[in-house]
Amino acid sequence: MRILMYRWKAYNQQDIICNLKLRGHVVDEIDGEMTTYDSDKVFYAKFCDKLDSADYDLVFTVNYFPLISDACEQRKITYVSWCCDCPIATMYHQSVFNSVNRIFTFDMLNQIEFEARGAKVYYLPLCAETDRIDALLNEAKDLSDYVCDVSFVGSMYNKNSYDEVYEHLPEYLRGYFDAVMKMQMNIYGDYMIDDMLDAKVIGELNKHFVLAKSAESFSDLELIFSSTVLGFKIAQMERKTMLAELSKFFKIDLYTDDADVKMPGVNNRGLADYWEETPKIFNQSKINLNFTIRNIRSGLPLRIWDILSAGGFLITNYQPELLMYFENGKDLVFFEDRNDLRKKVKYYLEHEEERKQIAMNAYNKIKKYHGYQQRFDEISKIVVTF
Repeated sequence: MRILMYRWKAYNQQDIICNLKLRGHVVDEIDGEMTTYDSDKVFYAKFCDKLDSADYDLVFTVNYFPLISDACEQRKITYVSWCCDCPIATMYHQSVFNSVNRIFTFDMLNQIEFEARGAKVYYLPLCAETDRIDALLNEAKDLSDYVCDVSFVGSMYNKNSYDEVYEHLPEYLRGYFDAVMKMQMNIYGDYMIDDMLDAKVIGELNKHFVLAKSAESFSDLELIFSSTVLGFKIAQMERKTMLAELSKFFKIDLYTDDADVKMPGVNNRGLADYWEETPKIFNQSKINLNFTIRNIRSGLPLRIWDILSAGGFLITNYQPELLMYFENGKDLVFFEDRNDLRKKVKYYLEHEEERKQIAMNAYNKIKKYHGYQQRFDEISKIVVTF
């Protein structure tokens, strides 16, 4: 089968391409920036020219692009999209109902939402490529450079849209949102923000903001404000609070894209290269941390799979889908709140053999059950020729 892949900045894209080729498919690639994801005439013409240049059986993308779906719908070429972020605003678009779509999302609640709307959206969790990571670690000569007690790899969201709009909000809305976000920080496994953005609050927000969108989009201010505004701000508050608390007792290595993040006891080592460095960090950290951004309602972010597939020990917040794949205390460890996290970091730093066994359990489970070939087998149940 011949597949056209739109390449952009998704982390897991290369693993997907390599594994598609292992299945015997021919994979061609096209790149380029879109000014908007549903109405860029220049990119649309470029993409259509590429699509018409060969007999493609399907188009594959990481995350969903309305413009690409419409091009495929016009030519009746199957469009497979595997969504690795949540929620994806571009899915809230009329093109999501195109007949050629076979959309997969890693978040079960997200899948249920779109299934209820009548869209062809299927559930497919993320995964990892252990063979690639094993080869990298076996050949690495600089593993000692990444040895540490506790590490976190990820954005600190110091630049977020909530801080940008804060001064434009009336004082009572600022107080309301500040209280809502503090409440949400103490709750895992349930996203309360949507319930707090009632019609009255959204009505007030509409007085201060104009949501630019196309006529085909059914995204709304509630979705955008809940996810990319309040969700990102909560992530900033939570990650800063958690790391600051832990740094009082433990040495923390932070790998992030913001050089301005400075906290006592936290060694900001800058941005880590996803392909060459993050497997080494995960493998050589005694404890890896995961703080799932609250926009992801039930699913497991890529960071969890990446850490465990590198043989790393993981302490993470609770997500509803975790127990579908892993056992708490056997494959990884959940924390309940800031105090619980501190206690568990202390315990597992002091219990090396138990920590190593837990990490090995998770690694073996991923290697056996959660690779790309297993996920593509699931896709093939929907896309028969895949």
